Amino acid sequence: MRHRALTAINGAVALLIILLMVQMCLLTAALESFLAGHRETAIPAALISGALFLACLGIYVLVDRLDREARKN
Repeated sequence: MRHRALTAINGAVALLIILLMVQMCLLTAALESFLAGHRETAIPAALISGALFLACLGIYVLVDRLDREARKN
């Protein structure tokens, strides 16, 4: 059980890293566009960034739960 949990945690952490990198690129592009005077991109970028944040938070909760279950067994 512990080996399967560690494999799942490693996969979740890899996905978390990818999502955070995408979020950083999105925020950089949105800020650059906003400062260039294209104000219409700020709200959609903020909403997508919020959705990515919630996805990362969900993955964190999953990893935390998997870690607790692996340590218990």
